[in-house]
Amino acid sequence: MKLAILSRAPRSYSTQRLRTAAVERGHDVKVLNTLRFGIDLTGEEPDLLFRGKQLSTYDAVLPRIGNSITYFGTAVVRQFEQMDVYTPNTSYGIANSRDKLRATQILSRHKIPMPATTFVQDRADVIPAIERVGGAPVVIKLLEGTQGIGVILAPTIKVAEAIIETLQSTRQNVLIQSFVKESKGRDIRALVVGDRVVAAMRRVAQGDEFRSNVHRGGSVEPVELDEEFERVAVRSAQIMGLRVAGVDMLEGRRGPQVMEVNSSPGLEGIEAATKLDVAGAIIDYIDNQVAFPDIDVRQRLTVSTGYGVAEIVVHGGSDMVGKKLGESGLDDRDITVLTLHRGTQVIPNPRNKTVLEGEDRLLCFGKLEEMRSMIPDRKQKRVRRLMKKNLPPEAS
Repeated sequence: MKLAILSRAPRSYSTQRLRTAAVERGHDVKVLNTLRFGIDLTGEEPDLLFRGKQLSTYDAVLPRIGNSITYFGTAVVRQFEQMDVYTPNTSYGIANSRDKLRATQILSRHKIPMPATTFVQDRADVIPAIERVGGAPVVIKLLEGTQGIGVILAPTIKVAEAIIETLQSTRQNVLIQSFVKESKGRDIRALVVGDRVVAAMRRVAQGDEFRSNVHRGGSVEPVELDEEFERVAVRSAQIMGLRVAGVDMLEGRRGPQVMEVNSSPGLEGIEAATKLDVAGAIIDYIDNQVAFPDIDVRQRLTVSTGYGVAEIVVHGGSDMVGKKLGESGLDDRDITVLTLHRGTQVIPNPRNKTVLEGEDRLLCFGKLEEMRSMIPDRKQKRVRRLMKKNLPPEAS
């Protein structure tokens, strides 16, 4: 396999470990500075230049895109994708994970457990927003902070209001998030590769510091994750479009609470804590996937006129609840179920004997007109959401 590692820090621990792991496995590997690429859109085929010359052929690319070059870095990764070069982390996955609000919106849509979060702009909405997440103390986060920078714990509502107003006055966008008291100064970092967690560590803050990031002096220790923590970590990474990711979770009373999904996780802390060859696991995964790269189903499965991909929700009142998939009538309507999502559980290629439950989400391919007829109209969906929140319709 010929592999390109995109990195502006060739001497960093993570880049060196990945390069060494690839070389030890007999692969041809190059570390390429992301900023030295040029995207060539002048020819008949998508192409890339590196240092002004046409890039040679690669089987796979492993992006290590720094936060400060997200826009250009994801553009380069996107061009590799257009050239059918395999990447474990998609361009949209990297971009989504860098924006904390966008990432939270996406994960929330898929019922990933997270601390209560809200986002407002108007000064009059700040205090109600704080109260909505449970009141003080409250965590305030800059949308594009990293390594614990831009994460503030406000002990009172007045302090929180002052901090938010100050940050907004400097045109900074912030999230307001509930403070998970039982997990103060501790969190879990799960390193996801493909469909499994290959290593996990607990990070513990020093002294009164509530941020447990290693870059802020936090200590690390290996940890064995239970099934729920592992399932949530893997599901979160996959939802974001990442096959190599660091998923940070709080240990809440009700189980894992996802804080962040990192598309370029550092390897030094977790390899030191666990004594595991995480870099090797990443390289082995990429090698196994090169022959079967991910495809964008939106581009590939909508070629036939009238056919496409859609998600069908099995609502509680649906006549499909309690029926086996083979008895649901979907086959008769020329609809194929690709994946069944049940909470954080994912059932790929579900069998006909699978019994459907309320709130199951079916990712389907088939006739768009048939699938459209099975989706409740927006007004009905809107009323149901308001009823769940005990809000009158005019409140929206």
